[in-house]
Amino acid sequence: MLSDQQVRQKINQLLDYAQKALDLDPRDRMLKLNTLLDLFKQTAPAEDTPDYCDFQTDIADPLVQYAVDSGITDEASRILFETRMFGVVTPLSSAVTDKFYALQSERGVKSATDWLFSLSKANDYVRMTDIKKNIKWEYVGKFGKIGVTINLSKPEKDPKQIALAKLQPKSGYPACMLCESNVGFAGNLNHPARQTLRTIPITLGGEPWWLQYSPYQYYEEHAIAFSDEHRPMSVTPKSFERLLDFVDLFPHYFMGSNAALPIVGGSILTHDHYQGGLKVLPMMSVGSRAEYRSDAFPEVKFSVADWYNSVVRLTSSDKKQIHAAASLVLDKWNCWTDESVGVICKTTDQHNAITPIVRKEGDSYIVDMILRNNRTDDAHPYGIFHPEERLHNIKKEGIGIIEVMGLFILPGRLKKELAEVEKYLTGENTFNKEALSADDHPMRKHGGMIEALLSAHGSALSAKSAKQAVADYVNDACVQILECTAVFKNDEIGQAAFAKFMKDGLGLKRA
Repeated sequence: MLSDQQVRQKINQLLDYAQKALDLDPRDRMLKLNTLLDLFKQTAPAEDTPDYCDFQTDIADPLVQYAVDSGITDEASRILFETRMFGVVTPLSSAVTDKFYALQSERGVKSATDWLFSLSKANDYVRMTDIKKNIKWEYVGKFGKIGVTINLSKPEKDPKQIALAKLQPKSGYPACMLCESNVGFAGNLNHPARQTLRTIPITLGGEPWWLQYSPYQYYEEHAIAFSDEHRPMSVTPKSFERLLDFVDLFPHYFMGSNAALPIVGGSILTHDHYQGGLKVLPMMSVGSRAEYRSDAFPEVKFSVADWYNSVVRLTSSDKKQIHAAASLVLDKWNCWTDESVGVICKTTDQHNAITPIVRKEGDSYIVDMILRNNRTDDAHPYGIFHPEERLHNIKKEGIGIIEVMGLFILPGRLKKELAEVEKYLTGENTFNKEALSADDHPMRKHGGMIEALLSAHGSALSAKSAKQAVADYVNDACVQILECTAVFKNDEIGQAAFAKFMKDGLGLKRA
């Protein structure tokens, strides 16, 4: 365990780091010093500050470990404590907002977002140390490349943490993970600490909204815009107005919305919000397979994106016309039924929905509208346009905006599970279909995958070849998942139904 002198020296190092990397005002140093001394139960500061090499391993990790070892916190709460420590040295929201808009005025909006993103990484709100552990690769399929990530950065609770979390009182504050009231929240075992979160006020559609970065960074500069009001997700013509306003404010970012229905929507449907960022996701790079025009919107080009699922693409430099055209597509799709391809817009509930994504290229706005439907039936209890059950070992959760654009965020459990699958292909694990089918077998969910791989490759592969065979299987599964989400399949019947919607539903003509 660190000595008191070492703890005090590391507090000095932490303050030096904060002034350098977090723009901590030197005038606040004494206040922050005394706050940290109190946090670590120290009575006086160190007189010297030794040099350090790596901030995380030389300062942050040792200080948190000291807090655990000395009983200031416990192992289950170490991330909560670390966030509290970083929160002490992160500038106040007012200072962050002032700096952001000063940079925007002086150097342009990209400089402002560069700085905010850098701050979000430097204070460990965006936990790059964990994010770098993610396993990533790309695969080129029939309609373009897809990205695959096995997500190891989102912390998983162990059984002790889960048991403790059940004992936590449920206050209902903050109301959800996206409310502005998260800023500075201490957190608990049911809700992550947010003392390091800093948000920027923006105006979208004449309403107060906020900009922040995602702590999990599924892609480059993964940004989130969320409403000041805690209200349910919705996709309406007002949504397009806000999204178009966003890309006017931040033309170097794209911004999109999950569909507002379960199964085809995102993980948080209780708070109106959008996701975007700097990354050009795979779907954005594909061309068109069919183009259309409209007499009602002469300045808008309509097209069908050459992609795995069903995407209507609008392009125009006329903001007013493209907003009206997007609103038309939403209105017509919401009430479109074509039973020949299983599309029924509404039963007792609404089923049709749209995932819109907006970006700018020069003076042109591009609005991609992914057509979705969340209907279920007896044969498809998880969703007719959801991954089939045989694919659930790879991805069972809802397929939201990130996946439908071609970037798969797969569960962290797959790192260990896929390594076990590889062992069947090298002969290290012996295949026994009856044993593998048992309810308590840890690899039961992968039984079909293992059997198919053994049939194709046998059980004598090298470790390298086995790894590649498993990766190829996952790649193909991801492509199939995208195809499952297509309301108009990429076959003759499906594309004829798509053309019918474009012509009869939207009143378009082939260009």
